[in-house]
Amino acid sequence: MQAVQLLQVTDPHLFGDATRELYGLNTAESLRLVLAAALGAGRRPDAIVVTGDIGDDFSAAAYANFRRALAGCGAPVFCLPGNHDDPALMATLLDERGFQYCGRARLGGWGVVLLDTHLDDDAAGRLAPQELARLDADLRALAGVPVLVCLHHVPVPVGSAWLDAVGLQNGAELLAVIDRHPQVRAVLAGHVHQEFDAQRGSVRLLATPSTCAQFTPRTPGCVMDRRPPGYRWLSLHDDGTLETQVEWLPALVGEPRAEDEARR
Repeated sequence: MQAVQLLQVTDPHLFGDATRELYGLNTAESLRLVLAAALGAGRRPDAIVVTGDIGDDFSAAAYANFRRALAGCGAPVFCLPGNHDDPALMATLLDERGFQYCGRARLGGWGVVLLDTHLDDDAAGRLAPQELARLDADLRALAGVPVLVCLHHVPVPVGSAWLDAVGLQNGAELLAVIDRHPQVRAVLAGHVHQEFDAQRGSVRLLATPSTCAQFTPRTPGCVMDRRPPGYRWLSLHDDGTLETQVEWLPALVGEPRAEDEARR
């Protein structure tokens, strides 16, 4: 069987007003350029997963702009919330007509579980007890097939003190559930606006650059990186192996500030 081709985009930080900028970038335009680059070389995804911070202003119009941007991509779109999102709005506006909000799915020979780590008024994330229980139940239901677990917050430290302070508060609880289910092959996240790739036993831990601006890795405080918008491709093989690579736009879309301590 041919491998499932999965495109991950993350942290687009869209606004209801599509002309607004964040970190010196027009986020609607940078998302458009990322999708054009990802889909313009003839490679077509079997699905697109978007790992949170879809909106930035908690507006229904931001999610309408997101739907319009993704609607013509020709693939189902799986979404989950980040710390800048409104989960209730997402569940209403992004769970029909080619879009799925959280839950689980089958993609070829793989299972996918999408989790909600959102905390109100907090940049950090946490999996509620019912969400951990759902993960356990979904993994039991997907026994016998390799599984990709998707969420916004990375469950382990990434080496930047300020980002690790607003990571997943109960990452150890998530990993304890995963440890009970050996079919989990990878955990896919966003939030950190940089590439991250680590191995924990048989589970690969991945995070992906934002479709807008990036944070410089391994800094004690928030320092903006000079790297451009990015995205990730994953090839999911039926034997449980995966191949993945991050792609970057060839140049900056705008001029991010050198530092921004105020925003996380």
